[in-house]
Amino acid sequence: MVNKNSKSRKTYRVVGIMSGTSLDGVDLAYCQFTVNNKKWAYKLLRVKTIKYSTAWKRKLASAHTLSSEALHQLDGEYGKYLGELCNEFIQNVRGNKVDLISSHGHTVFHQPEKGFTYQIGNGNDIYSATGITVVYNFRQLDVALNGQGAPLVPVGDRHLFADFNVCLNLGGIANLSFEKNKQRKAFDVCFTNMALNEIVKEADMEFDNQGRLASQGKVNHVLLKKITLLYDKLRPAKPSLSRELYESEFSNMLSDKRIRMEDRLRTFHQSIANEIEQALRFSGQKGKLLVTGGGAFNTYLISTIKAKLGSPFQLVIPRKEIIEFKEAIIFGFLGVLRLRNEKMCIVA
Repeated sequence: MVNKNSKSRKTYRVVGIMSGTSLDGVDLAYCQFTVNNKKWAYKLLRVKTIKYSTAWKRKLASAHTLSSEALHQLDGEYGKYLGELCNEFIQNVRGNKVDLISSHGHTVFHQPEKGFTYQIGNGNDIYSATGITVVYNFRQLDVALNGQGAPLVPVGDRHLFADFNVCLNLGGIANLSFEKNKQRKAFDVCFTNMALNEIVKEADMEFDNQGRLASQGKVNHVLLKKITLLYDKLRPAKPSLSRELYESEFSNMLSDKRIRMEDRLRTFHQSIANEIEQALRFSGQKGKLLVTGGGAFNTYLISTIKAKLGSPFQLVIPRKEIIEFKEAIIFGFLGVLRLRNEKMCIVA
């Protein structure tokens, strides 16, 4: 229920929670949001990432295989887990002042073309554990409004990161947002860390640190063409990307062991840069490009993107906390907008 007095307030202190497709862990961001003359500002007061245990990684990675009953049970169990993490996090917050918990949850299914998306981490269980007002289940409204349910960051990009011409997030899936003809446009671009991390599992690694293995490889042009043609086939509909799509269309192609692992990594790096360049060409934008998400730490990926984009863009890599927690910040902000009964979805 929306608090009638919420809209008269100027300041909100919120814990934003984010869990992405790459299963790195749970990001917690304690933020202060302030509105003055319809202009928003934020302060990042405290952040923490809780790495998933092996057991939780296994549960989340296999959640899509569960029966309906078992999935609903996991939904509640994961909500309670998030609530317990919040309690521990809030204990170290000065004054323990938290107006709202705003949780993205963890995506299990995402098929907007069929009219549904599903994130676990039940808000009622978070509330039961914390006793703090909870906003959750963001994506279903966007899908119900005929949106793709992803990305959901453009409202936050517009209000909190307006100094940049384009905001690019290099997470499990790359997405970007920008202003065009006084409208905010946003869409998924390509698979990123979801694919790269999957490839290096062959070497018993969680990720390719700074793209070192990729830098030792060579572009396999046959594989690159296959990847490009697949994206070209998807592009007319501009769908949001999902685990389901990756597993059905990309996984087998990228696990072809007839091609050296380093070469597959190098080729996919080049594919990411190519898709981003094409998306930016479509955007018609130039200037400051904010880069966040785990891929921003991949120095070889950043150099590959820079080489592809050339001079029209100035890539801005912000401080570590913004790279890692921008999505958690924005989901915290979306919770505030919901509390104020203000628009938090942009449907093109």
